[in-house]
Amino acid sequence: MYALFKVLMKKKLKALFHLNEEGKWAVVLLNVSNFLKDIGEDNGDVVIIANGSAVIAYAGSEGYIGSERLKTMNELSKKGVKFLACRNAINEMCSEGFCIEADALPSFVETIPVGITEIIKRQHSSYAYVKP
Repeated sequence: MYALFKVLMKKKLKALFHLNEEGKWAVVLLNVSNFLKDIGEDNGDVVIIANGSAVIAYAGSEGYIGSERLKTMNELSKKGVKFLACRNAINEMCSEGFCIEADALPSFVETIPVGITEIIKRQHSSYAYVKP
């Protein structure tokens, strides 16, 4: 059945994973990995948008507890997964005492002005919305 599905698929499946909680990263990264494994890396267009406290995960570095998570993110980015960080959320975290400098973000992370606006634009561009 899946073989027939893949033959019939002319377009990539477009999925937008949305995180606004730092604690949901493990679930999202597993979901994305399973999704790509199921449909094949070349058959998916995956975007992960982080806003709220979820942007904290992008601030990790070697020795930081999240470094393994960043390695997984980097591996997924090499498979075409796009990681986006809301600029408003980054600024908000700084006002709460946890500053993230844009130039200190991993190279695979792109900042966007407003996460919610990007989510709506992607939904209008046929991305399926997934909120674990």
